[in-house]
Amino acid sequence: MKGIASVCCFVSLLLLASAEEEEDKEVLTSILRDRSHIEETLRLASEEPSSDYTAALQKLRKIYHSSIKPMEQAYKYNELRQHEISAYPGRTLGASATDGEIMSKPMVLFLGPWSVGKSSMINYLLGLQDTPYQLYTGAEPTTSEFTVIMHGEKIRSIEGIVMAADSSRSFSPLEKFGQNFLEKLVGIEMPHKLLERVTFVDTPGIIENRKQQERGYPFNDVCQWFIDRADLIFVVFDPTKLDVGMELEMLFRQLKGRESQIRIILNKADSLATQDLMRVYGALFWSLAPLINVTEPPRVYVSSFWPYDYAPDTSRELFKREEISLLEDLNQVIENRLENKIAFIRQHGIRVRIHGLLVDRYVQTFKDKMSFFSDPELVFQEIVDDPDKFYIFKSILAKTNVSKFDLPNRDAYRDFFGINPVSSFKQLSSQCSYMGGCLLDKIERAITNELPGLLSSISSGKNPTLSSCEATGCGEKPKNRYRRH
Repeated sequence: MKGIASVCCFVSLLLLASAEEEEDKEVLTSILRDRSHIEETLRLASEEPSSDYTAALQKLRKIYHSSIKPMEQAYKYNELRQHEISAYPGRTLGASATDGEIMSKPMVLFLGPWSVGKSSMINYLLGLQDTPYQLYTGAEPTTSEFTVIMHGEKIRSIEGIVMAADSSRSFSPLEKFGQNFLEKLVGIEMPHKLLERVTFVDTPGIIENRKQQERGYPFNDVCQWFIDRADLIFVVFDPTKLDVGMELEMLFRQLKGRESQIRIILNKADSLATQDLMRVYGALFWSLAPLINVTEPPRVYVSSFWPYDYAPDTSRELFKREEISLLEDLNQVIENRLENKIAFIRQHGIRVRIHGLLVDRYVQTFKDKMSFFSDPELVFQEIVDDPDKFYIFKSILAKTNVSKFDLPNRDAYRDFFGINPVSSFKQLSSQCSYMGGCLLDKIERAITNELPGLLSSISSGKNPTLSSCEATGCGEKPKNRYRRH
């Protein structure tokens, strides 16, 4: 009898616990915020990218491989970029763009102090709250890894060493930051409509009392790598964490030149009364003003980005409008992803062309200064140490349509030729073939005609497929206007 009574008591407890769990779910559901505006603003119910979009992306890839990459390889542009991290501010491709970078989706980067709601914001946008796949959140520092959330056919996590080893992705250059960092890099794939169009990157929170060396990898360099490739950067703040320390100051120095991509987010705004929120908003601008030295400050969004309803007696209508504005901002980046990618590839091509012209000028000057009795090393060392004496850079400006603001750092070429002997390069006049044409002609045609034409065809809605003459050149013999006759 005692055994039966115990069983009955246990069953009653289970039923009571089940009833309480159902009641908790009903309460939780009642306080969850409506997410319909997210799907509507981001147009998640719309169709997949059209065949025109795919054709334009394939044509962009073809232009890069046929017109830009050959000069990259001939003049070892990737070697220059390793010594010239800060010479070109703004969004950049890798030293040598890969198919993964060309075909990649827009990247949205989340930065900011610890426990300000970066991971909660990603969970909210993707609807991951209270699922086994949500990013871990908490009041203490929780995210110690760089987490890349991207689209996949099924839900799975990918280790950093696997992501870096996969050449089809755009993360292979991250290997240069060492194995300690790759252990702190993780990828999460999941089938989601929003992730079909964009990739999110969650970062470790900035902790002012922790030195960079204690992380075990170059934290600022890794942040710079992601900053250089991000299409949109959300810098998230908490009303209780507005102090600007050394790490945050360093972060904003790294963001210099990227002001057009930066969006400041004052999160957890419903935790304050309206009057206190106004004071915090002013304090945030006061703290950031010395760090953002531009005439037009970045857009600031004030809301509470998590799945639960706003706190009572707060400016819920304002927060809702701010959230929709942010979603429209994100959607604009998604809608313009192809145009932005074409513009970035063209910018990359301009830099490769300038590099090729400069190396050609160094080679030509070296040959002109050499005589039968000259010491090659001493002659070239003199040229590299003082390029202005030989008008290396000025001659490029005089003879080509290159802006002086696009010229790279002179010191970068001292390092570049330190590992690449000048004798290993041919002049541009020698870089021609009957079937392939001239390297300089091809990259100039891509910069001035093909890429702008592709961009205008997208804007006008035309089908951007290659014509037969564009693909083959119709068998015309290439003209070498740089060869001496």
